[in-house]
Amino acid sequence: MTTPLLELKDLQVAYGGIQAVKGIDLSVDQGELVCLIGANGAGKTTTLKGITGLQPIKSGKIHYAGEDITGKPAFQLVRKGLSMVPEGRGVFGALTIEENLAMGAYARDDRAAIKDDVERVFGLFPRLKERRKQTAGTLSGGEQQMLAMGRALMSRPKLLLLDEPSMGLAPLMVQKVFETVMAVSKEGVTILLIEQNAKLALEVSSRGYVMESGEITLQGKAKQLLSDPKVRAAYLGEAA
Repeated sequence: MTTPLLELKDLQVAYGGIQAVKGIDLSVDQGELVCLIGANGAGKTTTLKGITGLQPIKSGKIHYAGEDITGKPAFQLVRKGLSMVPEGRGVFGALTIEENLAMGAYARDDRAAIKDDVERVFGLFPRLKERRKQTAGTLSGGEQQMLAMGRALMSRPKLLLLDEPSMGLAPLMVQKVFETVMAVSKEGVTILLIEQNAKLALEVSSRGYVMESGEITLQGKAKQLLSDPKVRAAYLGEAA
């Protein structure tokens, strides 16, 4: 058996006296696109914050590329090839698109390759290339999401964590973002996708996990979850 690129074992995360993540097991293999779906407040974002060291974990273990990274700070993880696109995008509003992308490559010193990667991002997002000198704060929500994804790709991640990439976007822009998620996955980047749009998330993923009240309640191949009556009733708006 191959070792998963990311593996959570009995992960528990609490903050403010609230047990947000209650001992979950989750794994993502090299090259996979796996989604974690669930309602608002299920503990999805807290799980990502626990993985990336942005929220202290209560107990459990996090292994990445065969190494125990439990409790390691985010800046160290970026250098190891683990990047996150946060919920709400978090772009630097006063900086231009080009400057934001440069921030994504802050841990690198291979200038020629960085330049190539900027062009790669512009290939994925032609709209960003057209506006490369524009400040990020003047972009639409969809354009900011593209920029946040592009900035994360500038670190050349082995594992990309995406937190609610479709949130607040118009349907056409949601479609574009998901097309890009699939394109990045096909390039070989391993992806863990957190998403409220369960149908879209399951359609692009190979496997999925369903989270409710801090626990994993269902897991399996994405196609099986798409046809599961409980999932259809709870997340796809269909009668059970």
